[in-house]
Amino acid sequence: MEITEVKVFPVNEERLKAFATIIFDGCFVIRDLRVINGNNGLFVAMPSKKMKDGSYKDTAHPLNNETRQKIEDTVIDAYKKEIERGTGDGPVPEQAEA
Repeated sequence: MEITEVKVFPVNEERLKAFATIIFDGCFVIRDLRVINGNNGLFVAMPSKKMKDGSYKDTAHPLNNETRQKIEDTVIDAYKKEIERGTGDGPVPEQAEA
């Protein structure tokens, strides 16, 4: 399976930096991935739902580290490109004056 499309929706919050949607092979979509600014930098959190005991359980997630890393790298790269373009509500990097 290949990631054929990534859509990133930046938000202006302290830790939550964006929501993302990924499409595999042009025919399978996963929505509500989150780009989080954690203690060790950016990471991608999978979509999840709150359980009755207050914990959260992923509703979709990769079954191996290789796939998780591929998703994370692709989504974070798309997030950085979106921020560089200055779209959405996220912070825009400072530009050097000419």
